[in-house]
Amino acid sequence: MTQKNRVELLSPVGDMERLGSAIQFGADAVYLAGQEFGMRTAPSNFNNDELKSAVELAHSKNIKVYLTCNTIPHNKELARLPEFLQYAQEIGIDAFIVADIGVMAICKKYAPKVDIHISTQAGIANYVTANEFYNMGASRVVLARELNLEEIAELRAKTPKGLEIEAFVHGAMCVSFSGRCLLSQYLTHRDANRGDCAQPCRWQYSLMESKRPGQYMPIFEDNNGTYILNSKDMCMIEHIPELIKAGVTSLKIEGRAKSAYYVAVTTNAYRNAIDEYFDNPNKSVSSWIIDEVNKISHREYSTGFYFGTEPGQVYSNGGYVREYDVIGICENYEDGVAKISQRNKFFKGDIAEVLEAGNKPFEIVLDDIYDKDFNPIDSAPHATMTVYLKTEKPIKKRAILRKKRSD
Repeated sequence: MTQKNRVELLSPVGDMERLGSAIQFGADAVYLAGQEFGMRTAPSNFNNDELKSAVELAHSKNIKVYLTCNTIPHNKELARLPEFLQYAQEIGIDAFIVADIGVMAICKKYAPKVDIHISTQAGIANYVTANEFYNMGASRVVLARELNLEEIAELRAKTPKGLEIEAFVHGAMCVSFSGRCLLSQYLTHRDANRGDCAQPCRWQYSLMESKRPGQYMPIFEDNNGTYILNSKDMCMIEHIPELIKAGVTSLKIEGRAKSAYYVAVTTNAYRNAIDEYFDNPNKSVSSWIIDEVNKISHREYSTGFYFGTEPGQVYSNGGYVREYDVIGICENYEDGVAKISQRNKFFKGDIAEVLEAGNKPFEIVLDDIYDKDFNPIDSAPHATMTVYLKTEKPIKKRAILRKKRSD
């Protein structure tokens, strides 16, 4: 293991495109789900053939693959689990992420060669619980998000060195403890603990008590209601040293339902932040890396509970901050011409920012753009159309071109 890989960067993957982004931009490991038993049904996820292809591709790049089996299954689902686990072991899955001790027992019986990671859904908040899971056969615990750095350091000191510790560093925060929420089930009959969360915590709410005049609850609201349950997103990009010193061995990015662009940008940012730390532990993270996490769709950021404070809520709205659009993907560059596959409309003269794996982004002006027949054009309005761009600055294959929004 190289010095730079003494801490693992773990990226979310919802399909093969997002897997490609994670691999390209520097993940050490990825986590994903099959068609069942995973906590996110919104992404397309992977059928059995796709799972096999994903493992083969990741392993060819020395990247580990962790399979989420972290739902709370009901009786009727259990009969399908052994065959699925056996298949996962057969294709080389590196670890199962589980939350239920019954599922853990089935994993040990039917896929004993696969490591077991205990999901954050299990709510591990102390060293006694972590040790018990280790004694039961877990090789890793994914900590409850409600722990601060001092608590993590104590847990690390009082658990075996062979037990790996994983913690979330970026992404959406759940309003409920360790994500164990019943609100979606009550309001929509979609069970959050089985992967179908409707995210009602992001909706607008108004509070009314008609029989107690004069008794008020102080809440923030506007004319449309209030977002009292809408948690801020987590961002620890400036605090990699503190996490490593506390004993975290895997830094996890949330977001299997997010876009390939999100996976690319967050993976690239944390990859560079980690590498900078190991290159020079006394240096603050570069400003361009911090800027990167603001160039994806996100809610207002917080550092979660790591420094002893609650993440808080975004009261003004339930949506995202979005300042940039992806406008194209570079398919090739040769003799001063880049072949671009369009993703959003752009115009001649626009300034684009180019994101390449491992590098600081750079700007180019889209002065000379041409259609697939190399006729000059003033705009690229059609989805996935081929655009040729003359530029003296070389652009790497699969680089992302994005443009700052004007509104």
